[in-house]
Amino acid sequence: MKKYSSITKKEIIEQIKAGGKVTAISKKYGISRQTIYRWLAENADFVEPKRRSYGELERYSQKLENIIKILKYAQPTEKLTQLERYELITELSSKYNVNTLCDALDIPKGSYYNHIFRNKKDKTVYAEHRREITALVNEIFHESNEIFGAKKIAAIIKEKGYIASPELVRSIMKENGWISIRGGAKKQYEKEKHWRKNILNREFTATRPNEIWVGDVTYYHFKQKNFYICVIMDLYARKVVGYRVSLRNSTQLTKRTFKEAYESRKPDKLLFHSDCGANYTSKSYMSYLSSLGVTQSFSHPGNPYDNSVIESFFKNMKSEELYRTNYRSEYEFRTAITRYINFYNSVRPHKTNGNLTPDKMEEKYYNKK
Repeated sequence: MKKYSSITKKEIIEQIKAGGKVTAISKKYGISRQTIYRWLAENADFVEPKRRSYGELERYSQKLENIIKILKYAQPTEKLTQLERYELITELSSKYNVNTLCDALDIPKGSYYNHIFRNKKDKTVYAEHRREITALVNEIFHESNEIFGAKKIAAIIKEKGYIASPELVRSIMKENGWISIRGGAKKQYEKEKHWRKNILNREFTATRPNEIWVGDVTYYHFKQKNFYICVIMDLYARKVVGYRVSLRNSTQLTKRTFKEAYESRKPDKLLFHSDCGANYTSKSYMSYLSSLGVTQSFSHPGNPYDNSVIESFFKNMKSEELYRTNYRSEYEFRTAITRYINFYNSVRPHKTNGNLTPDKMEEKYYNKK
């Protein structure tokens, strides 16, 4: 870790006291904002005591500590787009003050609230319309034996009395990996089939922990928002080894979930199975898993039985927890998901484990070694 002299620290803190901006000073000296905020938190004596009461200093110190936590959670922040920063602020707003989040992520508070106000109504209406059209596309595409393309499906949707452009249908088909086997699409179809192999092939048993993981994303509608819940499960003991909740079903969501699970478990020779949605087949996601030496396996498009174990988990979580409770806040809802997964792993017996909990099943395996 790079070391800095006490003189350098003092110079920087004095510049901030004089009104200097942390971001500008960070770029000038090549020192991360996280380091500078840590110095400020550790050196409250540099703040002029005559102008601040003890309570104010305590609140300021707590704010700096929260900023450090936010920056650690959001790493690497320099790669986040402005939209991703907005979404991260919304995701963490139940845990941290919006002012603190905006300061940590270099977003003006007014810009963030303008974004929320501008998009709140439109996003809700659009998301509901897209869900409705996705269900129709799925039905028509598979009833045509995967023959119809976006234009024909859009025409059939119009006949049914709905509105959907070919561009919207094409976007939905791409997102879900639904590729027409017609004309010029045949070559692309064969290419997709080649690298999107279903290696797991519904063999939902593993000989050891961290041999096979399965993952998927479901959504839950709460307070006029769609919350996307990404989960990764180890097939050996049916244990949930990673999860995240986000307002956006994106590659960022699936990648962060996998990263946390991988760094926690450090698996060797891992097979990871998922559906072939865009958030699992994007270049960024596949390159990341490839760099770790992880082999990917994919369900056939539109076939939930190819990943039935994770589908069963989502069904249980919703029927045993989410559908039974009227949550008063987003914080309460997010906390409930964490509580249920802890219950699922450590308290709830699982038939496949001979009625042992996932934690007990793994413990039994490691005790034999």
